[in-house]
Amino acid sequence: MNCIKKTVSLEKLDDFIEEIIKFSHTCRIFLLKGDLASGKTTFVQRFSKQIGLNENVTSPTFSKQQVYGDKLYHYDIYQDGVGGFIKQGLIEELDKDGYHMIEWADEKLAQILDNYFYDYMTIEILKIDEKKRVYKVSKCIH
Repeated sequence: MNCIKKTVSLEKLDDFIEEIIKFSHTCRIFLLKGDLASGKTTFVQRFSKQIGLNENVTSPTFSKQQVYGDKLYHYDIYQDGVGGFIKQGLIEELDKDGYHMIEWADEKLAQILDNYFYDYMTIEILKIDEKKRVYKVSKCIH
């Protein structure tokens, strides 16, 4: 597993996301970890712009999943956890082409993805202040 750890200002977030897209190669599943208000949804919003989407990306907290065009699938598993993600059939969505961003992912989900040989990246976001975050990015390729 490769790992990148970097402190990034909001002004440089687009450049960092561009690096992540290059680093990801064929990996299209991203497990987003971080405390409340750490910037998970902001990351997805900026990511969507980098892949050419001009849609209003919002947190799927209550809908569980938002789909933007045919390029971006955005999930929030905070309320129902991994069990709800599986029970609602959302794990099957991961086979669709496009990027899959899963907010509030945990080790249990990572283990399931490992068991099914999915490639994925984990992005842990640590809030420093209102304008800077530490991003710890690791990649799991089977």
